[in-house]
Amino acid sequence: MLLKLTGLVPLFPLIGCIINGFLGLRIGKNAVGLIGAGAVGLSFLTTLFIFAGLVMTPVEERVFEQVLFTWMSAGDFAVDFGFQIDPLSMTMMLFVTGVGFLIHVYSIGYMHEEYSFYRFFAYLNLFMFSMLLLIMGNNFLLMFIGWEGVGCCSYFLIGYYFEKKSACDAGTKAFVMNRVGDFAFLLAVMYIFNIFGSIDFTTVFHAAPEKLIYDGETVTIITLLLFVGACGKSAQIPLYTWLPDAMEGPTPVSALIHAATMVTAGVYMVVRCNALFALAPLSMTTVAFVGGGTAVFAATIGMTQFDIKRVLAYSTVSQIGYMFLAVGVGAYTAAIFHMVTHAFFKACLFLGSGSVIHGLHGEQDMRKMGALKDHMPITFITFFVSTLAIAGIFPLSGFFSKDEILYHALMDGNVILWGMGITGALLTAFYMFRLVFMTFFGESRVDPHVHPHESPKVMTVPLVILAGLAFFGGALGIPLFHGWHVLHNWLEPVFHFDMASALEHSAHLLHEQGKHAPSLTHLLEPAEHNLWVEVALMALSFSIAVAGIFGAYMCYIKMPHLPASFTKGQWGYDLVKNKYEVDELYDETIVKPTLEGSTLLWKEVDAKGIDGSVNGTAKTLGWLSNHARTFQSGFVRNYALFMVVGFISLLIISL
Repeated sequence: MLLKLTGLVPLFPLIGCIINGFLGLRIGKNAVGLIGAGAVGLSFLTTLFIFAGLVMTPVEERVFEQVLFTWMSAGDFAVDFGFQIDPLSMTMMLFVTGVGFLIHVYSIGYMHEEYSFYRFFAYLNLFMFSMLLLIMGNNFLLMFIGWEGVGCCSYFLIGYYFEKKSACDAGTKAFVMNRVGDFAFLLAVMYIFNIFGSIDFTTVFHAAPEKLIYDGETVTIITLLLFVGACGKSAQIPLYTWLPDAMEGPTPVSALIHAATMVTAGVYMVVRCNALFALAPLSMTTVAFVGGGTAVFAATIGMTQFDIKRVLAYSTVSQIGYMFLAVGVGAYTAAIFHMVTHAFFKACLFLGSGSVIHGLHGEQDMRKMGALKDHMPITFITFFVSTLAIAGIFPLSGFFSKDEILYHALMDGNVILWGMGITGALLTAFYMFRLVFMTFFGESRVDPHVHPHESPKVMTVPLVILAGLAFFGGALGIPLFHGWHVLHNWLEPVFHFDMASALEHSAHLLHEQGKHAPSLTHLLEPAEHNLWVEVALMALSFSIAVAGIFGAYMCYIKMPHLPASFTKGQWGYDLVKNKYEVDELYDETIVKPTLEGSTLLWKEVDAKGIDGSVNGTAKTLGWLSNHARTFQSGFVRNYALFMVVGFISLLIISL
């Protein structure tokens, strides 16, 4: 019975969006904040009830579909507007609505002085509705509608300060770059319908082993197209450059995009399609290496940035890379585990940075901070706890989720992928504590006219809750003890894939095509769990994190002159600080040629060609009309003369 409440979860934020959007200016800021946050709070409360209903359901029956109505039907094509609730979508719903609610509460205090307070909460509620539609939809098309919805809302919210050109440009950049990935995703959906005759998740995933050949061309193309879509939404190489620029939006927007909504959508989509990716080893390898490469690449840039929000932005790009690394080696539970813990500590870090910016009256440059821990004790403690979590310090949540990814990267992947992961862990610990030391420790570099102060309780209470989740969230995935990994036990039915049956069907399809099926029995051998290897890797990853923290301490507390002496005049440092000139490369190779080509089409083809032909036709007719007017003088004698001349001419011709 509780599962039938599913439709209410996305409905509440949609109602909040409509009320605040149309009536916000009339009902006042207090009512707007109450409706905006309350709508998401009701969604979270409803999700808890649904979760209770799913837990009470037998394990083998934990897939519930609620079809509200037939959305569209044309010939063989039919799409339902319905929701699918299973352990995976439920996990997403819990942290999206839970963390989203805390961000909404925080926003009441952070955005209270804004004139367009109502517009902000209308957009924020619409963002939540779109994300919930994405993760709850029971088919690819409904997922795509939510997918486009979060992209549209990100455009609205990143460009919230539309009077600033930089904010408008950042919103446009995010919108355009996401369209590249969205086009690939849409192509994949069309290809899926062409193969399966359906876009329903249950139908497609159940039929995949029977209709697709393992490592075949079809499944490889479909999964690579899906992954391109995921790269755009989750900001992975090469479609990552929009996310750092998205910091132009208000800080709560950054927290929502990075922790609970948009950038997690790509990972969720790939994990949801695990039945397809399991049949495409080339795609899996691509996902793993792109994720691992992005994790290291973004981390190096994060080491050189001074804008507190941009450091966290590159941190998100890097951490999402870890999730794709896990997906690429088949560790789907580890990817979701890290997504959940990342939601806790990254939301806290972004909201904490917002608290710092609020306390410094808008300052975001870490070079103008320092010694803030005494002025902002709650912000400092919560920020410090979350930084320990993301750095991978035992026993905080990030330690467990990141360690699980590194373990699977080595045991199920290869040494190169593990090396990428461990390098990213070292860099993460360094640049995150660089941020902490520059912001909260050392000598104060705050402008004299600025008086730092702690944020109000409406902002600090969400920070405390999120810091607590960042500290204890690792309990969801306690390693070593068999059966204690709560999240693995919960998600296992979703990721169960009968590889033996899939390989048998692949061999049969190849035989029908007259091809020889290679021996793939090694894929059926389960990887053995080695307790001592896991313990050794945990110790190593902890040591790596401590080394990164120690390096940051030496550079920014003990010997603060070191960074300048190392980096001054170094072209390599300037290259990294300038983000490897990737934006400039895109400008020269894509943006400028596109603009020049568009200008050429406009001035030569459109103005001179199309408009010229139309205008030329009009001018020709005008010229002919001007000369024809001489024959229409209005004098009867002239017309009589023409008639006589004409009659004589016809007579001569006839004779």
